[in-house]
Amino acid sequence: MKKLFRFASAALCGAFLLTAASCAGEDRDKVYSVYAPDGAPALALARAIAAGDEEFAYHVVDSSTIQTFVTGETPQADFCVLPVNLASKLLGDGSVYRMLGTVTHGNMYFLTVNGEALTSENLSSLVGKTVGVVQLANVPGLTLQAVLNDYGIDYAIVGNDGELSETAVNLKATDAAGVTPAGGCDYYLCPEPAASTKTAKTPLVFAGDLQALYGEDGYPQAVIVAKTSLVGTDACEKAVGYLEESAEYLASTAAADIVSLLDGKRTEGLSPSFTAENLTAEVIANCSVSFTASAACKDEVNAFLQKLMSINAGAASAVSDAFYYLG
Repeated sequence: MKKLFRFASAALCGAFLLTAASCAGEDRDKVYSVYAPDGAPALALARAIAAGDEEFAYHVVDSSTIQTFVTGETPQADFCVLPVNLASKLLGDGSVYRMLGTVTHGNMYFLTVNGEALTSENLSSLVGKTVGVVQLANVPGLTLQAVLNDYGIDYAIVGNDGELSETAVNLKATDAAGVTPAGGCDYYLCPEPAASTKTAKTPLVFAGDLQALYGEDGYPQAVIVAKTSLVGTDACEKAVGYLEESAEYLASTAAADIVSLLDGKRTEGLSPSFTAENLTAEVIANCSVSFTASAACKDEVNAFLQKLMSINAGAASAVSDAFYYLG
């Protein structure tokens, strides 16, 4: 009987050890999914992609679908780059995802044909003029409105009647195709890489930097979040390490190599934001990619979200302290 017991115990222990080894093997073999919308936010992943680390699988997707990867009962993304206002609305309680840091700080620039360059000293010269704004109803347009509020400059949204104010800055919604010398606006606010493409192919010239007008370090545009269960793990710390090297990597790497890296991770059939034709060193610099850890940008993000909500209550949400990973 004792021999039988010892045999059964040994068998159970062996089975346990095999199971434990199998689980450990699964942990070692785990591949973490990383998602980012195409465009400037995807540039933040270039250094990590270049590392060729098989522990991570990178996916560059259509910006209109990014929220689908962090929502639902079993979200697909282990890590995800997304606009800060969207992150605040979907993930702000910190229960499923936590914010590791900011990865982009704005890519919006003023263009004009005959207007003067805009600075903090002469921004009021926009009063009575019309500014065509790409994504007026979204973060770019809301950020411009926040800047005008900060400078105490009145603005008006130009409606379908086209009636213009002589005592306020007239903001008019447009798309990238409408950014043209013949578009009827004194200035345009346009994102990269479209801004550089316009200045290369039309008489439009750069006339100001929205990021500089907002503040010395720009504004928190896109952030990266990680599943709460991953925060503080070796994989999480490794991901942060790659992000910390992103700005230096982008500044020292040929644009063609970066295009190739992103092409290999983009969803099949998705038209690329960056191509060999439109991605240059200047465009990369204008996309303001650099990593700022949550501990260093928490107050800035909270302030930015409050500014957005003061203009449009539905544009963002206040977040809990648990949203920020401060380790």
